[in-house]
Amino acid sequence: MRNVASILLFLFVAVTLPADKPAERVRLRVGFFPNVTHAQGLIGFITSQDGKGWFEERLGPEVEIQWFVYNAGPSAMEAIFAGSIDMTYVGPSPAINAHVRSRGEDIRVVAGAAQGGAALLVRPEAHITDVEDFMGRRVATPQLGNTQDVAARIWLRRQGFNVQTFGGDVLVLPTANPDQLTLFKQGKLDAVWTVEPWVSRIENEAGGRIYHEQRDVVTTVLVAGVEALEKRRPLVEKFVKAHRELTEWIRANPEEAQKLVQRAISKEVRREIPLSLVQSAWKRLTFTSEIQRHPLDEMAKDARTLGFLRGRVALDNLILTLP
Repeated sequence: MRNVASILLFLFVAVTLPADKPAERVRLRVGFFPNVTHAQGLIGFITSQDGKGWFEERLGPEVEIQWFVYNAGPSAMEAIFAGSIDMTYVGPSPAINAHVRSRGEDIRVVAGAAQGGAALLVRPEAHITDVEDFMGRRVATPQLGNTQDVAARIWLRRQGFNVQTFGGDVLVLPTANPDQLTLFKQGKLDAVWTVEPWVSRIENEAGGRIYHEQRDVVTTVLVAGVEALEKRRPLVEKFVKAHRELTEWIRANPEEAQKLVQRAISKEVRREIPLSLVQSAWKRLTFTSEIQRHPLDEMAKDARTLGFLRGRVALDNLILTLP
């Protein structure tokens, strides 16, 4: 009887005692664009979807990466300000704008991601062969004040044109990338300044001819919000380390990386993107996690010249080097 009572007591305790709660997962929220220039974000996203996340495997089983897709830098920066995401891949100009807007308090560039992949294309039927042929023409850029928009306006000014926000010797028209392709085909645009994969699409699908190419310009950086750095710095540091490792893997395994990027973009835009398009874009890109101050200073100077940056906040603390 004593043995039976002991067993019953054990069963009662086992049933009534609270079970150990599973460890609460830590979430890191990361933004990216469905562009080839955001290859690291795209690969991180698609491997997460496959259940073999590049970043999850390196950050640990207790960490969940949540991926958020954006189509423009300003919206990604607004998400950082609102606390909706912790980090994002983004063009340098929106990052600089956000840094100045927050008086240097909210945004940090923690790594480079991609260089090159931006170009000015002209429509053959527009018969633009020399710089002076741009007089009175319509040139599209992806968005007012974005990296390519600033580059286009500064380049035109350096060629001697009077370029206003809207108007001047050359009409610069901020136009979403998909609309650029359509209007270019229809002959309603004379030229486009854009970034991959749209450079390749306009070249291959609309017969665009590259007039000027930016091979060394910083195209994409990895940004972290200061709030995330303050509250979960070790996690951000691990992510940046994994980003560096992924960048080196991309450089060493371009064919496999291209297939992952193609699948990720296809999933996001909900239609099959040809692998050949990604391969074409890849030729114009250099993936690097290194980031230097000088190119960002030059971009900030250009943005101020155009009136897009009105503050005089220094970029001294914009770049944060993490271990």
